[in-house]
Amino acid sequence: MKKFLAVAFAALGFSAAVAQTPVNPNASPEAKELLKFIYAQSGNGILTGQHSYPLFSDIYMERVENLTSGSHPAVFGQDFGYSKPNSLDGINFRQRVVDNAIKWHAKGAIITLMWHSVPPTVEGNFTTWQGEKGVQCKLTDKQWNELTTEGTELNNRWKAHVDVIAFFLRQLQDENIPVIWRPYHEMNGDWFWWGARPGKDGYQKLYRMLYDRLTNYHKINNLIWVFNGNETGSPNVGDYADFFPGHDVVDILATDIYNHKYNRRDYDALLKLANGKPIAWGEVGQLPTPEICREQPKWCWFMCWCEWLETANDYQRRVDIYNAKETITLEEMLQNKK
Repeated sequence: MKKFLAVAFAALGFSAAVAQTPVNPNASPEAKELLKFIYAQSGNGILTGQHSYPLFSDIYMERVENLTSGSHPAVFGQDFGYSKPNSLDGINFRQRVVDNAIKWHAKGAIITLMWHSVPPTVEGNFTTWQGEKGVQCKLTDKQWNELTTEGTELNNRWKAHVDVIAFFLRQLQDENIPVIWRPYHEMNGDWFWWGARPGKDGYQKLYRMLYDRLTNYHKINNLIWVFNGNETGSPNVGDYADFFPGHDVVDILATDIYNHKYNRRDYDALLKLANGKPIAWGEVGQLPTPEICREQPKWCWFMCWCEWLETANDYQRRVDIYNAKETITLEEMLQNKK
């Protein structure tokens, strides 16, 4: 990957002088090179990306090829999951997630991973989507305070959940694979247990706890840390700035777009908050158009969510964005390697 990114830099005419280093002072060489590459993308081409459900392995990466006249996404996305074994996001597929990341890294793709985390109120290793203890449950203020207080029962259970994920991330570190890591996403919305808690004692504290646990305790140094909110404009979605944990623990800022509007306000708000750091579309439903990419050129990648590739996008929209001069496919990245 390091050699590939260096060659890609040169081929695209980018200078290493514009690159920044990861917030983790012990970041791996591969993570440093990947972040340099992401910085170089800002305003110079938006990387195409695709998410795949763990149950379906990497099938959506191949679906893109079938649905766009032969192109593959430059970014491969997957989720460590939360649900019972053999379900859509089954926790028994976590090793498959790692294996797929290794596979697509070898093909030249950039890897981005996330985690719909089981709430610390759950004693087991998996849960449901909705319900009293589902991913979309609500923690009471008392439970939240216990979670974020060192040494409590909920805090220790949270650590145990994180430690399992650290085991899988370490495998990728051992393979010298950098990972764009976007934990606890859409936090400015009110639908996940970690969401709708602005301020330093809310989400900001939880994010920093995770950063500390993975970076300082587990020594996971191959991660590029992403603060990934949800598009604004709805009454139940807060401002990005109220949840931002700080530039010392964030490499990239991102947002998820599912209303199909790609409002300029999100672009401008993230650019202002980023203060020179890269921004990205962490998840999208309907794909952006080439026109949107031209109007908002500093997004560094988009990642279409699983079946939305087909349910929210017709053939022409898919082909238009994958053939656009404003975007970069896997094949185009590989061409730069030659």
